[in-house]
Amino acid sequence: MTLERQVETLRSSLTRAAGGVSLVGQSASFLAATSLAERVAASELPVLVTGENGTGKELLARTVHLKSRRHDGPFVPINCGALPESLLESALFGHVKGSFTGAAKDHRGLFAEADGGTLFLDELGDMSPSLQVKVLRALETGDILPVGADRPVQVDVRLISATHRDLGRMLQEGAFREDLFWRVKGVEIRLPPLRERPADLPLLAKHFLNQCAHLCPDGRARLLSDAAAEALLAHAWPGNLRELRHEMQRATVLAGERREIQPEDLSFTGSERPRPSSAPGTTTLAQKVEALERREIEEALRRLNGNRTHTAEALGLSRQGLLKKLERFGLT
Repeated sequence: MTLERQVETLRSSLTRAAGGVSLVGQSASFLAATSLAERVAASELPVLVTGENGTGKELLARTVHLKSRRHDGPFVPINCGALPESLLESALFGHVKGSFTGAAKDHRGLFAEADGGTLFLDELGDMSPSLQVKVLRALETGDILPVGADRPVQVDVRLISATHRDLGRMLQEGAFREDLFWRVKGVEIRLPPLRERPADLPLLAKHFLNQCAHLCPDGRARLLSDAAAEALLAHAWPGNLRELRHEMQRATVLAGERREIQPEDLSFTGSERPRPSSAPGTTTLAQKVEALERREIEEALRRLNGNRTHTAEALGLSRQGLLKKLERFGLT
């Protein structure tokens, strides 16, 4: 049976969907995580999603929200590591006009925006100890105090948090508050890294290839050759799902008119074929790949407020690798 037919046969049993959010996989560890998420979704328990960067923690959080009684309410995400402490406090709790330089008007804050819905605190382990105290109080009492305000505001939110850090170790080292630890760890759901999900690789690759069909000259998603599938299985995937998505975007562009992705289309095989020079005025595949990489990097930098460490993690790159690309693209 071809890989294409295998994908079609398994599609219904390998996809967990809720309101347009899809979690794709068939491995035992992945199905255990999604099954636990579905069982706790209807409750009001806080959920702590753990796992390496790029494993799909926000996607799982959105699924829990959409399967909960709060699904008609807002889902409000924030990356706690993307902002300095002063800005993060204002972003979470809001501020009143004139409370600090630049506060030209009142700002509600994300706790208030999530009222009646779900607040998703991503990278909770990056939050400073002083801000942890304020978050704990908000969770325990339902009261938030905007910066510069003289009276609290009552909110009703369900908390889902996520981290790639070992909060247990941080607790022992005094870097994370014990009371907050037990407050956020109502139910812990661990998402396995991609290297622990080898059976899911062909299906996930197909999923991402379908998503980037618009990059193909004919608008049709490229297929994965058997040789390319073997190359995927041999790779360690340090960037997890983010890295796989990036590889499928890149491979789609490099494949050009070919219907199948080959090993030489993958960046980690070291087998890229030399590119013939093109006629004047035409765009080479290499130029298209560079343009795609530049757009991805620029978008990630904007989304993460210029934080290069988090941008590298989001793109499945090392920090040094990102710096080299920034220099090459003139983005330094």
